[in-house]
Amino acid sequence: MSTKTATVRHTGFGLRLSVRTGTGHTITLDDATGNAGPRPSELLVAALGGCAALDVLPILAKKRQEVTGYEVRVTAQQRDDPYPHVMTRIDVLHVVEGPELEVEAVRRAIELSATRYCTATAMLASGV
Repeated sequence: MSTKTATVRHTGFGLRLSVRTGTGHTITLDDATGNAGPRPSELLVAALGGCAALDVLPILAKKRQEVTGYEVRVTAQQRDDPYPHVMTRIDVLHVVEGPELEVEAVRRAIELSATRYCTATAMLASGV
């Protein structure tokens, strides 16, 4: 079993927070007023896209698919009221470029990420 940790500290400015992950990385979080960093909900969306990319790219490499460009575009709809402002819909678009990509290989890599490998997808799938 793997344990992930983060320490979140108030910086003393508005609602600005400093996050230090267990692996030593630092992220600034903030609200719309201070706007010195992303909101936590934005990080959820970013984590989903990053998780998918970190799955899809190695799968395509194993399938000997030459990828010359890759982007994951994640769009989430977030409820305004009532609290909590849960996400009600998330769309994930993979844009993959390469000289001779096999459509089926790309489709399968995305499917494997979405249904088997991506931790973020598994966590969000139960309620989104």
